[in-house]
Amino acid sequence: MSFLSRTLAVISTASIVLLAKPAFAGENDKLHSKTLDVRTVLSFKIADSAVQKMLPEGWQMEPPGAGPSKGSNLSVVLIDQILAQDADGKSIDPGRGAVLVVPAKKQGMEKAVPMVIGGLFSPASYAPGLYSNYVYAKAALDRTIHSDPAGVTNVEEAWSFTTDGEDSLQVHVEYTRGALGRANVELPVYSGAKPDFYRIYRYEQAADVVRSTVTGIDRAQRVSFKASGRQLAPLFDGSEQLISITAIPWYSRQIFLPRS
Repeated sequence: MSFLSRTLAVISTASIVLLAKPAFAGENDKLHSKTLDVRTVLSFKIADSAVQKMLPEGWQMEPPGAGPSKGSNLSVVLIDQILAQDADGKSIDPGRGAVLVVPAKKQGMEKAVPMVIGGLFSPASYAPGLYSNYVYAKAALDRTIHSDPAGVTNVEEAWSFTTDGEDSLQVHVEYTRGALGRANVELPVYSGAKPDFYRIYRYEQAADVVRSTVTGIDRAQRVSFKASGRQLAPLFDGSEQLISITAIPWYSRQIFLPRS
């Protein structure tokens, strides 16, 4: 997986840090919610100047220096929640979204952390969200999984997000599933809109690096990515390079808020 050669583990799995004991969520931190998701992550190399403009003052992007997503500076995390609960275990509306995440750090930080700089999300109750930068979007997803008698599994996904402001994201991916890696991760995730705010994610996931230009892995038969609109066009102007695709068919997460 990728996005965290000790840097960005919200999302990929290969350079992820495995933690035997909690490193961020302490006994005094407050459980906020729990989710069970299916995710697909596309990590890109975008023009550095375009990404840096999206970060708050005092923060600098820091792409991972190793792993399948080496050199990427922006990830699009496609999220399909199949279960969501509040801290008391009460069911809440599951969300579906596309979240933009940058590996970044500010002066004094030892390592980069995931910073959410925006996202398109449904239902409307998820916007602007605790990160204060989600936009409500009508979301649609088609997913087909076929396993043949020989045990070969092919997956096809078509994601669609459209906002009232005409931001649009369309992603179509077809791939052959490979061996899954399993990891337990804990890390803080910061907001680009409120850089002093962060949530602590403690999660377990199974992940499959479907494509990586760094390692030469490529089991993707088709990849189509189209982004347009005020929020997305400055980042995706046609010069972006797709570095990796990571499929995460199982992502179980607890979200904590640090107590002041």
